[in-house]
Amino acid sequence: MGTRDEETLLLEDALAESESNRLYTGDGSVDIKGNPVLKSNTGNWRACPFILGIYNTIILIVLVPQFSNLLIHLAGTECCERLAYYGISTNLVSYLTKKLHEGNVSAARNVTTWQGTCYLTPLIGAVLADAYWGRYWTIAAFSTLYFIGMCTLTVSATIPAFMPPECIDSVCPSASPAQYLIFFFGLYLIALGTGGIKPCVSSFGADQFDDTDSVERVKKGSFFNWFYFSINIGALISSSLIVWIQDNAGWGLGFGIPALFMGIAIASFFSGTPLYRFQKPGGSPITRFCQVLVASFRKWNVAVPDDSSLLYETPDKNSAIEGSRKLLHTDELKCLDRAAIISDAESRRGDYSDPWKLCTVTQVEELKILIRMFPIWATGIVFSAVYAQMSTMFVEQGMVMDTSAGSFTIPAASLSSFDVISVIFWVPVYDKFLMPLARKITGKERGFSELQRMGIGLFISVLCMSAAAIVEIWRLSLARDLGVTGEAVAVPLSIFWQIPQYFLLGAAEVFTFIGQLEFFYDQSPDAMRSLCSAFSLLTTALGNYLSSFILTVVTFLTTRGGKPGWIPDNLNEGHLDYFFWLLAALSFGNMLVYVFCAKMYKSKKAS
Repeated sequence: MGTRDEETLLLEDALAESESNRLYTGDGSVDIKGNPVLKSNTGNWRACPFILGIYNTIILIVLVPQFSNLLIHLAGTECCERLAYYGISTNLVSYLTKKLHEGNVSAARNVTTWQGTCYLTPLIGAVLADAYWGRYWTIAAFSTLYFIGMCTLTVSATIPAFMPPECIDSVCPSASPAQYLIFFFGLYLIALGTGGIKPCVSSFGADQFDDTDSVERVKKGSFFNWFYFSINIGALISSSLIVWIQDNAGWGLGFGIPALFMGIAIASFFSGTPLYRFQKPGGSPITRFCQVLVASFRKWNVAVPDDSSLLYETPDKNSAIEGSRKLLHTDELKCLDRAAIISDAESRRGDYSDPWKLCTVTQVEELKILIRMFPIWATGIVFSAVYAQMSTMFVEQGMVMDTSAGSFTIPAASLSSFDVISVIFWVPVYDKFLMPLARKITGKERGFSELQRMGIGLFISVLCMSAAAIVEIWRLSLARDLGVTGEAVAVPLSIFWQIPQYFLLGAAEVFTFIGQLEFFYDQSPDAMRSLCSAFSLLTTALGNYLSSFILTVVTFLTTRGGKPGWIPDNLNEGHLDYFFWLLAALSFGNMLVYVFCAKMYKSKKAS
């Protein structure tokens, strides 16, 4: 008889063989008609070009060999949607000030309000996807709204009647209410449309890989890497080519090209329908949470049995929640287990059909999972606050540095391209080199666990803020040496010294943001994956709000007594380095809290 280790290896080999030989997926996925799907001709990498995009497909043929036998389609939903989004957001403030003749404050307020809305509407799309429509139809419906919004925006920037007259000398006529109406109608249709795309596309792409197949689980980890890669390809094209077209060839063309790509993306998305794997919507998760709370409160005085097998669960193989596998019982938050206790009255009647009085273990575990995920989710807010500096304080810092490169003048905001380049560099490095190396060391399917990956990103964010602070110390030292602290002038320190902080921020993104995508997909209940993806996106909006709050508090505290403060209009007499060190300290403290929460976290257990 072999040793226990040998028996374990034999069992693992047998399990892997049975997984690979299975004809149908084991995670409950179906085709467009609701029938079980064959693994051999659906999902996997063959479905991803429709989702990621042509730019990525071309690159992936070189970097991911599985793509070499796939058809290259004209476009894909995510890359084109990001191209369209950044094609608008990157230069939106310029359109509002130059074409609609808004003031700087009004234009900035309109841009931030719209961007905030774009990160709140995913909650709407996520609930619809998980509860009623499913991810496929939610993406289809909201992409159509997005396309209509893009077309409306293009029309508003093309037809002269929809724009105010050009400025005459310094006199700039304001836009009429009708002109504002058509422009903002199109703009907020896009915000609504992105609400159905953002939380669903990454989850829908990950749905193409069978959770119960160990081989496909590894491929799913690579999918999240290339998904984020596609976002940054779209952003790079928009921040360079599309912005140049808008400034030099006209706004109608500059809005029209992203609209065209969005139309192609929708057609491409629908054309991949026969290849997709679908997860059935499981009903409203909010209703299920309320049912657990009400049922557990009704039995608040009932003792929870030590034997978890006495708690209620359906005898069938499948969960009572549509599109969800059963979840195994966990010992945390036992107060919620009362919702699954079968009372004497229910036992006598044999009626277990009222979920407001009796819930299944799976339903209770759904709420437990969400509560356990909350501390991990909350630590992402501080990271998003650090990320927000790329478009605020990093730009402010760059504006008082030497922006010349030979005969060219480099806009301070254009340095953000190095963040995108960093992401495009690190994704293939991580996927092709770091992950296989870590797999050999740790023995884990994906090399690093999602929690380890996010922790590495949080550590790199501390280095990023430290690098920004060191550059600022150097810049202020030069300003003092040259005697220009009282003047709002640029210091002869090349703006290219900012590249390390942008490059570190891009590396932190690859670890933290992609780790979040993986974590919130893998650890969320099957019937709540879109909603949990929307929660992860919410950290971006809350991170921006936190950044504004920190800035407000710092300004208030450091300007008392008539002092210029850390961040005055003339940065040469301020201490922006102190602000960066503050964010570095907050990031370090946040990382310590994260490590504690990650150690305490218990992964979900699906049957």
